[in-house]
Amino acid sequence: MIFGDNLLALKALEQEFSGKVKCVYIDPPYNTGAAFEHYDDALEHSTWLGLMRDRLEMLRRLLSPQGFICCHIDDSEGHYLKVLLDEVFGRANYLVTLYVQVRYAEKTLKQDMNFHKQVEQIHVYRKEYGAEPNLPEKDLSFDKFCHYITEKAPGTRITLGGKAVTVFGAGQWGVKKKEGSAKGLKEIWATGSILDGNSSGRFFRDYLTGRAATDGLGALYKVECIGDDGHGHRYFTGPARASATKGKYFQGVPLGKLEPDAEAQTLPIENFYDLAGSFGNCRHEGGADFRSGKKPEALLEIVLRHFSSPGDIVLDSFAGSGSTGAVAHKMGRRWIMVELGEHCHTHIIPRMKLVIDGEDRTGVTENAGWQGGGGFRYYKLAPSLIVNDRWGNPVINPEYNAAQLAEALAKLEGFSYAPSEVQWWQHGHSSERDFIYVTTQNLSADQLQALSDEVGSDRSLLICCAAFHGVTAAKAAERWPNLTLKKIPKMVLARCEWGHDDYSLNVANLPMAKPDPVEASAAAEASQKTKSRKVPAANLNQGGLFGENE
Repeated sequence: MIFGDNLLALKALEQEFSGKVKCVYIDPPYNTGAAFEHYDDALEHSTWLGLMRDRLEMLRRLLSPQGFICCHIDDSEGHYLKVLLDEVFGRANYLVTLYVQVRYAEKTLKQDMNFHKQVEQIHVYRKEYGAEPNLPEKDLSFDKFCHYITEKAPGTRITLGGKAVTVFGAGQWGVKKKEGSAKGLKEIWATGSILDGNSSGRFFRDYLTGRAATDGLGALYKVECIGDDGHGHRYFTGPARASATKGKYFQGVPLGKLEPDAEAQTLPIENFYDLAGSFGNCRHEGGADFRSGKKPEALLEIVLRHFSSPGDIVLDSFAGSGSTGAVAHKMGRRWIMVELGEHCHTHIIPRMKLVIDGEDRTGVTENAGWQGGGGFRYYKLAPSLIVNDRWGNPVINPEYNAAQLAEALAKLEGFSYAPSEVQWWQHGHSSERDFIYVTTQNLSADQLQALSDEVGSDRSLLICCAAFHGVTAAKAAERWPNLTLKKIPKMVLARCEWGHDDYSLNVANLPMAKPDPVEASAAAEASQKTKSRKVPAANLNQGGLFGENE
């Protein structure tokens, strides 16, 4: 569970989770102009599209090659979002638009509306060609396997068509119709195309037709070694009346449908779901009263059932009330949720605790067989790694201690943070022989030589330092081929969002948004008034990090 702006959070996730997420479900603000309690849902159209594009591009990078993204929207921006998704994911990767009835026909939002919006959309795309959703399996109903035959006498054994046959005359056998089961038999008339279409039909046609004169009306024939139901025999009946010519046979459930490893028959995924009742009753699901936008767990169950499997990672970067995480947890998926609003703490976290403790009996709990268990980690986006000192020079944020700085830079460079207790210069590794060392010192040529000697020719070391002197970058690369030198903070200035510490919902504070000139002027004036007392002094032990070599 990540608390913070979703764009910044997605950037933070990209280092570790790129290509690992199986299913993304997002339910962004619809940009309808509605005054939602928890969201600003009245953004300028172009701004909304820009914000969505930035996030969709990152979400695509997080998806696995077999992954899917499901974008929930209404018709206010739905068609524009579809075109945007075509651009980001490729039109060939569009799979379907699911239509969901979210309110009853008689329930209107406003009395003065000319059109009653009952349906919303979910655009579904795959990451790459070859990604296949989980198709619903065809239910094997035993309703028609409801006939049970009893042999009341030994019968007469004969041979027909090379098969052993036992003939039971009328009164020597009986049949009862009861509740269907895997042990029951299905009654099939031996007529028409059946007579030519399978072995049972052909046997009746070739060897049992016309035997009423010999065996009498209402006879039962038990034919050995025929059929695929595992019974070892199949029952046939002749005509029951003198004027009749048709007969029947009784078939058991085919073995292939009873074996656990048999290939299941599947059906296409439906593209319309009537969930008006679920939407109307979901207000208090999970103990989270979240009005105007809350999605029922029944909807998320459908999405996750078709586009993820147990153990997969599910991501929702517009977490809202936490329905995605709650359902994913109950269905055995791993999950990542990102939420910026305070309802992260007032709604989502309490809800997830109820799920984990097994105290949430609402939503899909019963269907999923959920009894409680598991856990989650809570993260808050860290403050900016880089800040400006009193002279406007970018420096490392003094809130970061040495360990935090090393961990942050290791993550940015793709290294696993794992400080060695033996080698002081090993702060992390990307392989068994590739390491990272982070320091705010200004390293001399002698220090670099000592590091190179200790690393050795069979290993490599990335050094992130404030500066280095006594040698140029080009000469350093020639002299110490096992070392790679990068300067802080230059190495991260272009790769981090920095200067953001409030993560405001105000669009002007979101990445890529341009503030209104009037507002910008006012903000600048306010900033001048507060700079002298709120901006921390530079860390004099660090000094300026841009030397002449920059």
